[in-house]
Amino acid sequence: MVSAPAAGFTSEIVRYLRQIEEADESGAVDLVFGMLDEGVSAQDVLLRVIGPAQRRVGRLWALNRWSVAQEHAASAVSERVVAAVARRVSPPPTRGRVVVACVEREYHALPTRLLAEVLRLHGWRADFLGASVPAPHLVEWIGQAGPELVALGCTLPVWLPRAHRAVGACRAAGVPVLVGGAAFGADDRIARLLGADAWAPAADVAADLLETGQLPLGGENGAELPADGEYACLARRRGELLPRALELLVASYPPMRDYGPWQMEQMTEDLGYVADFLGAALYLGDVSVFTDFVTWTCMVLAARGVPSEAVVLGLAVLRGELTDCPRTRAFLAEGMRAAGAAHGAPDHPEPEETSP
Repeated sequence: MVSAPAAGFTSEIVRYLRQIEEADESGAVDLVFGMLDEGVSAQDVLLRVIGPAQRRVGRLWALNRWSVAQEHAASAVSERVVAAVARRVSPPPTRGRVVVACVEREYHALPTRLLAEVLRLHGWRADFLGASVPAPHLVEWIGQAGPELVALGCTLPVWLPRAHRAVGACRAAGVPVLVGGAAFGADDRIARLLGADAWAPAADVAADLLETGQLPLGGENGAELPADGEYACLARRRGELLPRALELLVASYPPMRDYGPWQMEQMTEDLGYVADFLGAALYLGDVSVFTDFVTWTCMVLAARGVPSEAVVLGLAVLRGELTDCPRTRAFLAEGMRAAGAAHGAPDHPEPEETSP
C-alpha cells in the first residue's frame, strides 16, 4: 500500500532523493512545496515522488551504497516532509471515519502514513495510529472512535501472523478491514487467507475502493491456513535453536572464526530473520515467502562481500536440527535451492529507478 507508478516524475524523484540523501529537510520541503505551487496535486507528490524515492532509499541500502545512518536520516526527513504536505493541503473531512495503523511490530510506518494522508485528501477523517499497534489497543480505539473501516499496513511478511490476529479482532468488533503493504504481495491471495474484507496494492487504489463502498473480499476468516503445528513448534524452539545453529555454522564456515563481536551479532540477527521468515511461510503455507527472502538476503550479503555459500550452510544447519519437522525441512531445502541459484546472480544489480 505504497505508491502509484512514478511515470512522468523521474526528474522530481531524483531531485527529491538528492535532498534526503543530505538529510536536507528544508530543501526537501521547499522542493515539494514548489511542485504544489506549480499545480502538481498533493496525491501525486506523496505517491509519485516521496513513495518511489523511499523505495529507492531501501534499494540503495540493500546494495550497500548507503549506510544504515543515511537510510534512517532520509526516512526521517521524508516523514517530516509528508507531515508538511499534510499541513499545507488539508481539506475538511466530508466522508466518514477510518482508522489506519501498522500491525504490531511493524515499524515501517511511512507507507501506511501515506495511505492515511491520501484518504484525508479524498475527504475521509483518517485516524493514523502509527507503527506497531497491538490488536487489543487497536480494538480499544475502534470502540471509542466508531470508524467505518480499519486499514492495516504491513511491510515485512514476518508480522503477517500478527496481522491475522488484528484482522480477526477488528472483524469481531464489527468493523471491516482493508489490508495492504509489501508483506501482502502482488495480489489479494494472502489478504483472503487472513480473512480481510479488502486488499489494495496502492494508496490511491484503496481510496477508490472506499469511494465505491465495495469491499470485494468479504472476509474468509483464514480457513485455508495450514494447521499442522510446525509454525508453533518453530516459534517454541526458536530460543534454543538459534544459538545452536550459530555454533554449528561457525564450525562449518571457517571465515566466521575470524569474525569480531559486531559481526557475530549481525550473524545472530540474520539467523533470527531466517527463522522468522521461515515461520511466516509455514503459517501461510507459502514457501515463496521464504524463498523470496532467501534470494533477497543473498543479494544483500553479496553486496557486503558475504557469498551465498554462507546462506546455504546456515539453512543446512537449521534443517539438520529440525529432524522432526518434515514440512519445515522441505521449506528449508527450497531455500537452499534459492540460495544456490543466487550464486551466479550479479552482486550489484542495478536499482529499479534512475540514479541521482
